[in-house]
Amino acid sequence: MTPRRTEILYRICWTMALLLLAVPFVFPFLWMISGGFKSTTEIFGAPTLIPRVWRFENFAEVFTYQPFARQYFNSLYIAATVTVLTLFIASLAGYALARIRFAGAGLLMLFLVMALMVPEEVTIIPNFFLIRAMGLIDTHWPLILLPVFGPQGVVATFLMRQFFLALPRELEEAGKMDGLSRFGVWLKIALPMARPALAAVAIITFLHSWNLFLEPLIFLSSLEKFTLPLALSNFNDSYGLPLWNLQLAATSLAVVPILIIYLIAQRQIIESFALSGVKG
Repeated sequence: MTPRRTEILYRICWTMALLLLAVPFVFPFLWMISGGFKSTTEIFGAPTLIPRVWRFENFAEVFTYQPFARQYFNSLYIAATVTVLTLFIASLAGYALARIRFAGAGLLMLFLVMALMVPEEVTIIPNFFLIRAMGLIDTHWPLILLPVFGPQGVVATFLMRQFFLALPRELEEAGKMDGLSRFGVWLKIALPMARPALAAVAIITFLHSWNLFLEPLIFLSSLEKFTLPLALSNFNDSYGLPLWNLQLAATSLAVVPILIIYLIAQRQIIESFALSGVKG
């Protein structure tokens, strides 16, 4: 057998092995989409991946059962706002912790990392009293402020710090010689080179905000202000039992933005995680 045929056979074997390994991960996703086209009776009947009767009206009923379009928009704009604010604040804070020497910088980073060890459920009660004192109950502000300045913001800051530590200082020194200020070096040199880290922080932050359930459950009470996680748990009949066909159809629609973002930024995400532990 020639070396070329050996290489082709080797790739085919690896591809088949990876396809088999992917089945347990892909099958639940396919079953969810398939269930969105079924009736409740068929979902609990004989298990089949392909619906016997395609009920396209399930996806239309999702939008008439409750204000799902408004709730979808709520999750989109909240997640987008949180992502943009986190990228801006975490990149600034990460650059400062990586490049600016000041008293207590190491201790500050230690306290930030220690904050990650505190579960969000522990801080939800004091956060509730704080938000209530600010008069922001039943608004979207808690869903924006808490992730940006909470544990998710700390994770983003840590990732950005690790990335900036790995950047060559010579590039920044050259920028200073050209007359750039500290802010200008961050904006024009460090930030463009941090695209892989920014992509990783963006998708992690967006995914965290998109899937947030506890905070909306605590702070929101108006149906039209619900986010998607709350909306998905609200597809119930008059007896309080889940309408599984509508829930599966709505969930299939809810995962679309996450898939799009991940497909666009997956290469940068992998590169960022590989580079985040290079130094520091």
